[in-house]
Amino acid sequence: MLRSGVPVPFAERGGAMRGLLDVATGCYPAFLFGGSVGTQVPVFHFHDEPRDWLEPRLHYLADNGYRTITCDEIARFVIDGVSPGPRAVALTFDDAWAGVWSTAFPLLRQLGLRATVFAIPGRVNDADGRFVTWPQLRAMCASGVLDVQSHTRWHLMIFATATVAGFVTPTYVAESILNRPLISSTTAGTPRFLQPDALGAPLFLRRSRMSDARRFLPDGRAEDRCRDIVAKAGGAVFFARPDWRAVLTRAAAGATGTYESDDERAAVMRDELSRGREELNAGLGVDSVKHVALPWGIAGTLASRLIADTGHITAFAERPLRRRAVRAGDDRFRLMRLNGKFVTCLPGRARQWFFTTVR
Repeated sequence: MLRSGVPVPFAERGGAMRGLLDVATGCYPAFLFGGSVGTQVPVFHFHDEPRDWLEPRLHYLADNGYRTITCDEIARFVIDGVSPGPRAVALTFDDAWAGVWSTAFPLLRQLGLRATVFAIPGRVNDADGRFVTWPQLRAMCASGVLDVQSHTRWHLMIFATATVAGFVTPTYVAESILNRPLISSTTAGTPRFLQPDALGAPLFLRRSRMSDARRFLPDGRAEDRCRDIVAKAGGAVFFARPDWRAVLTRAAAGATGTYESDDERAAVMRDELSRGREELNAGLGVDSVKHVALPWGIAGTLASRLIADTGHITAFAERPLRRRAVRAGDDRFRLMRLNGKFVTCLPGRARQWFFTTVR
């Protein structure tokens, strides 16, 4: 997310500085530094990982006798104190990228491991094949290898202020499509997102739909001015000019628009959570989708209340300055996860420590 020039709440910040602060304040569990796991359950998260990176980490778990558990087992542990037993860990894959089907699923099945995939039902039929398809998701769910849970309906990014934080340049195409902000009306059916061909369009400060931010809806005039300048200057070649940023900043000055109301914000957030569950259950022909991972780990005050109201039993979300492992009695709507690169820090043969792990 672009954050240039505008403070973002500490709970939504990531990056190297946040990581160092987590280390300094003891947020990382002791097993990353050679200690034991104890009674806590490490929950690791992955995204679209290449086979040569993922395979050795999954082999590490299998070779060292670790048992992989599902969200239902995590819920029983957190809420009822029912221990999943020794050497229990959880593996979670966010977004349901196509690689979950082509890479993660076969490896998990081969090694006798299980995992949870937090899928985005609105994206499952993505036409260019970036995400898994419904037949693939149903097959993984039916296999028992993948436990399918919700990652909200659309995994939305929104403009949150009238502050211009950047512009759509030729490098924007490399950004994850999940970082592209929503530009259509919240009541317009299938949402539309700002695409790389909108060269010159202002990028206002972006935040997760599940944050406490009210959505800013620019009126489009600043975008029209900026895109017109870029088009008349030859498109992508405009950004070779040393003064391109200054030119667009002047054109975008005084950008105006409106903010959604609190009622509109609550309605859209409720819809994202409730329909994320409903569409996955319907599409899979099950009733087992009742856990959610919040996009980017962000859950504002309102989102935290709506998670329970929309029928979810647990949720994974960031809790600043809290231990990145799951323990009995934890806040079940703010469970914490660890980057999957730390799998090899678990006790076992060929163990690594925190500072020797690599991406």
